[in-house]
Amino acid sequence: MIGKVLLVDDEAHITRNLEKVIPWEMLGLAVGGTAKNGIEALELLEQEQFNLLLCDIRMPIMDGLELVRHIRDKSITCDIIMLSGYQDFAYTRTAIQFGVNDYVLKPIPYDELTGVIARLMSNQRSKQKQLEEEKQKLGRMIDLASEKILSDIIMDYTDVTAANWLLTGDEAQLKEQHFAVIVLDIDVSSEKMKDWREWSDKERKLWNFAVCNVLREQLQRLALHHAVIQIRDGEWCVLIETDKTAVFELDIIKERANMLLAAIKSHVKLSLFAGIYHQFASVADLSRAYKLVQQGMQLAPEHDSIAIYPSEHQKSSRVDQAFWDTAEKIVGAVKRGDTFGVDKELQGITELLQRMNEPSMNRVKPLLHFFVLHLMREMKEMGVFSREQEDMLWRRLDRRFGVKDLLSVIRQVTNAVSEKSMDKKKQSERSMTEAKAFLNRNLYRDLSVEETATHVGLSSSYFSLLFKQTYGETFIEYVTRQRMERAKTMLTETLKSVAQISKEVGYAERRYFTKVFMKYTGENPTDFRSKRQADVQDPGGLIEPTM
Repeated sequence: MIGKVLLVDDEAHITRNLEKVIPWEMLGLAVGGTAKNGIEALELLEQEQFNLLLCDIRMPIMDGLELVRHIRDKSITCDIIMLSGYQDFAYTRTAIQFGVNDYVLKPIPYDELTGVIARLMSNQRSKQKQLEEEKQKLGRMIDLASEKILSDIIMDYTDVTAANWLLTGDEAQLKEQHFAVIVLDIDVSSEKMKDWREWSDKERKLWNFAVCNVLREQLQRLALHHAVIQIRDGEWCVLIETDKTAVFELDIIKERANMLLAAIKSHVKLSLFAGIYHQFASVADLSRAYKLVQQGMQLAPEHDSIAIYPSEHQKSSRVDQAFWDTAEKIVGAVKRGDTFGVDKELQGITELLQRMNEPSMNRVKPLLHFFVLHLMREMKEMGVFSREQEDMLWRRLDRRFGVKDLLSVIRQVTNAVSEKSMDKKKQSERSMTEAKAFLNRNLYRDLSVEETATHVGLSSSYFSLLFKQTYGETFIEYVTRQRMERAKTMLTETLKSVAQISKEVGYAERRYFTKVFMKYTGENPTDFRSKRQADVQDPGGLIEPTM
């Protein structure tokens, strides 16, 4: 990109020579204007952006020194080279104090001046590159924080009301955004997936991690703001940010979903299928949109590689919906350790089946099969089954058997959970205590849900649920709150710099720390420190102000 230079000298032949002799194009510059004095130059600088100013010191009306003062007072950004006669050297030293980058003595040695300009432009390019990298890094930090918040929103662990202080800064833009919602899943019941079922937990974690990376890389390559949220083992929700005014173009969304599926097949050697929500979803609608797509995908009798949900052609019957609702209630009751609730829902299914005729039973059978699969996957996330129990259940599901057998499997699954509910509850309490201790020990570094969940031996989704149930706030709310409280203490009680405190509470980038701190306290760290330390020094306002 070509920058612009402004030439300022009251002697016209000097500006003409500068225009002709200096190899501007080679230096990445073009002469954007000339001026005979500081007044003319200032007018041009206020109208346009210049990268470089070459300016004489002695000029009529407004000299170079006064021009530099105005430039710095108005915070106009540009590098400045002063052109000075020998007798002006005292002025030159003063100009340098005002932020002049360099000076060249007259008569102008053009080779030397070219070298000075080349050095300044090289520095500018380096600074610009560094700023872009910092901007990208800051943007990615905000994206990651937004991704964590979006994950909690999708799982219904947090809301998007004004009371949510995490949505008051950059992430507040989330409330104004709309997203394309794509759910990617694996058909765990298909013949092709039998190998996947035999993988160890470690292999599955590596596989899930690889899929997440492939999805993010593909979306980053398209320069799309996005979030990739792993819902459970073998299931992801991809959110692609869009503008409120954008028109939902299904062909474009399907093309992107197809690209993601192809990338996973190419790089990870696994076939998934995708469900797309039929319109853009606001943040407030994300949880509902995800659940509708997940429901449509799970209840579909046959899986297309890409399908749209909900659609007129794929409306579920009242029986389908009843089984889906019951599945969700049973899963919820199991997670809460509510054995009474589990028994009540299972009794309801049994009574429903007893009232059905034969044609209806043929439709119910695949629904029950789905029911067991859905329940098993959720229980797998909770770590309820041993590997032997899981293998045994898969073997039973692979056989063709009747409704009574399927109900028997459902009861077997829920009974296994019920038997372990008390032990699970104690274990969960221990896990959350250990998780809290782990977080408090490691607030100084970047922490993820995945790392913390792995540390206590839980899946990310089940860990997030337990954490919210135990502490009444989500993982990111807790971590951010603890970091901010620690930062407040350090700002009040120590003389450490803001940059140092930022690093010690887990933010590698000071600017991002400042944004989060302002969201939490309403003040920037420097002002917060000044007020609190002033209160500590004069707690009762007893010190008389000096005149």
